[in-house]
Amino acid sequence: MSCSARHRIVHTTGAAHAAPEGGACHWQGRGRALVLALALMAPTAALTDALLPVPSGQPVELSDVLLDNNPGELWLRFRFIAPKIGSTVGRIGYDVASTDMAHLCETLAVPYVNKHQLEPALVVISFSDRAIEFGNASPDATQFFEAYRLEQSQCIWEGL
Repeated sequence: MSCSARHRIVHTTGAAHAAPEGGACHWQGRGRALVLALALMAPTAALTDALLPVPSGQPVELSDVLLDNNPGELWLRFRFIAPKIGSTVGRIGYDVASTDMAHLCETLAVPYVNKHQLEPALVVISFSDRAIEFGNASPDATQFFEAYRLEQSQCIWEGL
């Protein structure tokens, strides 16, 4: 897989192999530019600062988008910072966050795939309570992941 000029290669370090040999195409999108571009593709998305609207109302910000050939098939990864997720009292648990992730798949991932004419085998939506570099372990961080296959512009949950 080759990356266009607006992507760079991300290489992982350490024992875990989160990216395939050679890395993953990476577009770092922190800030308003990518959020605005994605929101314009999804007319239902309204922006307040750089946060994305989700059903729970929790603050969610797009961290980056990865095009990952893992292994031999395209996985499109949307990584989000969701600082209120967690398993302790008062935090947003997986049950609520999974609804938000499905919403982001439908409102951001589907329009992105259509606009860029991609054919991913999987779309992975991930939430982290803090910024984590792709492929690095962070035992203190809370992370939630969901995977979807796209069929006729619909996100179909894949229980991986």
